[in-house]
Amino acid sequence: MGLLDLFSETKRQPAECVVAFDGGEIDDVYPALVEVVVEMDLRRWTTATLVFETRRLEDGLWTIQDDDRFKPWVEVKISAAFGDESEEVMRGYVREVRAEYPAEKGSARVTVICQDHSLCLDRLHVDQRWGEDSPTTDGQIAATIARRNNLQILDTPGEGQTVQDLSQNSTDIRFLQRRAEANGYEILFREGKMYFGEMRLDAETQPAILVYAGPDTNCIAFNIQDDGHKPDRVAYQVAAETGTDSPVEEVAPNLRVLGNEPAGSEGSGLGDFIWRPHRQGVSDDTQMRAIAQQMANEQSMKIKVDGELDGSLYGHVLLTGQPVGVDGLGDRYSGSYYVDAVTHHFDVNGYRARFRLLRNAYGDDLGASDNPLAGIL
Repeated sequence: MGLLDLFSETKRQPAECVVAFDGGEIDDVYPALVEVVVEMDLRRWTTATLVFETRRLEDGLWTIQDDDRFKPWVEVKISAAFGDESEEVMRGYVREVRAEYPAEKGSARVTVICQDHSLCLDRLHVDQRWGEDSPTTDGQIAATIARRNNLQILDTPGEGQTVQDLSQNSTDIRFLQRRAEANGYEILFREGKMYFGEMRLDAETQPAILVYAGPDTNCIAFNIQDDGHKPDRVAYQVAAETGTDSPVEEVAPNLRVLGNEPAGSEGSGLGDFIWRPHRQGVSDDTQMRAIAQQMANEQSMKIKVDGELDGSLYGHVLLTGQPVGVDGLGDRYSGSYYVDAVTHHFDVNGYRARFRLLRNAYGDDLGASDNPLAGIL
C-alpha cells in the first residue's frame, strides 16, 4: 500500500449492475447482457436501454426474445451494487423490444428499452375539468393524479397557480407537462414516487465529485462553461387596466444561491442586463409572471458543466434533481451544483456516469476537504 492510500477512505469496490424484471433478478442471463445505459434528464423521462446477446436453442426458441420476462409492460428495476450496499438507478416498465437477426447468426441481439413511471401516465386519455366547483391549485391536481396512478408523492409538491374550471383533454402526463411549463416546474419519477415542483435545490446534497484529489479522485473529466451573456433579471409588460400605458415589472431569480456570490454582472459597471420574454398570446398576468420567473431562474444558471465520473470510485448513484458538491476546482468554481442530467453506463469496462451540472453562483460553499493530501497530484 502506498503512502497516499493510507489517507484515503474511499471504498474501491467495483460497481455491479443489478437488474430485476417482474420482481426477480435476471441471474441466469447476466452472461448475455452486453451493456446497460440509463439516461436521466430533467427535460425528458428517465429511460434505460439493455442490450443482450441472444442465441437460438435446439427447439427453435431464442434465449431472450422468447423469455416472457422481456416483453412490453413488464416491471423493471435497475440498481448499482457497491460491495454490500446497493442504490437504485431507475425503475419503471418495458416500453419497447427490438430484435436484430443479422446474416451472422452469432451476432443476433435483443435491445430492451424501458421508461420510468411516466409511461403509465400516458395510457389513458382523460377528459376532466379541474376546479369546476371551487378553485384548486396545480399542486393539488398533481397530488390527485399521482394517487390515481398508484404513485406516492416525492417531497411536497409546488403549489403552482390557483385555477378554476381548467380543462384536461389529454393523458395525465401530457397535462402535467403543460402545467409544469406554466409554472416553471420540474417533474421527475423516482422509486415509485412522483415529484412536481420547483428545482430541488434544498434537497439532500449528494457525495462530492472530487477533481484532482489524489487517491480520492473519482472524476474522469470536468469541463466548465461560464456564460456571462445571460440576463440578471427578466421584465414583462403588465396588461393596462385603463388607457394605453402598460407598466413593466421586473423579476429577479428566486432560487437558492449555490455558492457565496451570485453569478451576475451587477458589478461590471455596464448598467442593467434585462431581457423581456414575448407574451405569445398570454393575456393572464399571473401566468405571464410565472413565465418571466421561470426564464429568470433558468438564465441565472450561468455556469454549466459537462463531465464524467468513474462510478466505482464515486461509490454512489449520481441522481438528477438534487445538489452535489464539487471539490478540487479552486475557490471560484468549487462548491454546490445542481444535477441536470446523468447517463449511467454499465459494461465490461465498468461503470461510468456522464453528467451535466448547473450553477448560479461562485465561491466554495462546502467544508474543507477531509483528505490532507487532496490536490497534490
